[in-house]
Amino acid sequence: MFTDILDNFVVFEGGDGSGTSTQMGLLGGRLAGGNPVFFPTAEPTDGAVGRLIRLALKGSPALEPGTLARLFAADRNEHLYAPGGVRDRCLRGELVVCDRYVLSSLAYQGIECGEDLPRALNSGFPAPGLLLFFDLDPLDARERMRSRESLDIFENLEFQRKVRDRYLSLLDEYRNAGGVLETIDASRDPEKVALDVWRAISQMPIMKRGAQVDA
Repeated sequence: MFTDILDNFVVFEGGDGSGTSTQMGLLGGRLAGGNPVFFPTAEPTDGAVGRLIRLALKGSPALEPGTLARLFAADRNEHLYAPGGVRDRCLRGELVVCDRYVLSSLAYQGIECGEDLPRALNSGFPAPGLLLFFDLDPLDARERMRSRESLDIFENLEFQRKVRDRYLSLLDEYRNAGGVLETIDASRDPEKVALDVWRAISQMPIMKRGAQVDA
């Protein structure tokens, strides 16, 4: 699945409504102004390709599944390797935390267009040093999403059930790549989830180095 591991890189994964965006905000509050430098990011990105993906997820333009899979991979390549991107930031000692990454493509696009294309498109990307999977029953996620003004093309119960099943089948592959994985019960209050997020991230080598510098 992955070619190597990118140190200082953390990824949040989970189905829609699992609270990854909420946890990113809470983590940012905890790490603001600290050492190491914290860089939160997300996929799709706010770049040109990412903006097109976000429109397609709302249904306009309506794109073929294979086209969307290719766009996600192109956006990810820019996200990682453009100057000042994820790789540069990790190598200079920043803590980069990304909301969604390769497993999202393998789960979502794997359902839409089969496994082979997403795997081929994403086979050269590095694994994150830490992956946090936010596990939530799709029924509970649907209740959380009722307050949203609009839903994207994947935010329906039947599809989200398939997404959760796909994620669960992919986690062992990530473990076998040598990355560290934590599965988090995302059904609890955000503050309790945030404690588990912090426990996992605080064990990373970059955090321990930062604590020594701060001391």
